[in-house]
Amino acid sequence: MSSAGAASPAAAAPVVPPARARSRRPSVLSVYRWELRKLISQKRTYLGLALVVILPLIFVVFEGLHHDHNHAENIFATEITQSGLATPVLMLLFMSGFFLPLAASLVSGDIFANEDGNGTLKTILTRSVDRGQVFAAKALAAMTYAATAVFVSAAVATIAGVISWGFHPVRTFSGTDVSAGEALLLVFASNAVYLIPLFTVAAIGVLLSATTRNSAAAVVGTIGLVILLFIVGEIPGLEGIRPYLLTEQFQAWQGLLRTPTYWAPIGHSAWVCALYGVPALFAGYLVFLRRDVAGG
Repeated sequence: MSSAGAASPAAAAPVVPPARARSRRPSVLSVYRWELRKLISQKRTYLGLALVVILPLIFVVFEGLHHDHNHAENIFATEITQSGLATPVLMLLFMSGFFLPLAASLVSGDIFANEDGNGTLKTILTRSVDRGQVFAAKALAAMTYAATAVFVSAAVATIAGVISWGFHPVRTFSGTDVSAGEALLLVFASNAVYLIPLFTVAAIGVLLSATTRNSAAAVVGTIGLVILLFIVGEIPGLEGIRPYLLTEQFQAWQGLLRTPTYWAPIGHSAWVCALYGVPALFAGYLVFLRRDVAGG
């Protein structure tokens, strides 16, 4: 009997081309969309957003009842009733140190720990996605939420301020008057620059979430680190390290509200934040890459 006409087992088995097999794997963008849908369905998401919406509204009501701003130290505080565009600047000054980092921590600290608490991480990793895709999507989702919180706060403060005091020119930190349109652009550019250190806070939250596997520990640990760095910055004798603290970068956006624009603190903030954020993301990725999820 000739073996030429007999099909070997290897020949009979269907062979899937490697490129075709890879095409079946969802992209990082698809996994990112899954993560955003999960955030939309969680109550914690709206807790942070409620915080950044309510505070500007309370601020506008309070400032409307308190008319004496002649002795205010900040130039935007003295201009508060002259233009509604001073309101988002004052709110960013007020919220940048604690409340916006807190809002970012609520989601970034929960982004992995929530899966551990619900026992769903193993299920996610059986959806033909690798760990690198899951980590990238979750990190991007946490930073998207942080950006959303910042711009929602800015939008609410701007709208409430303009309704209360009008859309008028405003004076910058340098004492120069800028038109209302230019001031509006500067306000939102300042919020965009503030995202540099806030994304770093989110990166630290992602690291702690992947490491601790506990939402409360990760959230408290992230905001606790921010508070600790503020305390370190106030210790006498440590003035030399103050420019390199993450918390010092929360005010770098103020360089945009000077004439001419003061770019030095913004550039400094970018590389200092990279020293914190990049290692945090890399360490978080390594922890997640080696995670044993066989038990759920």
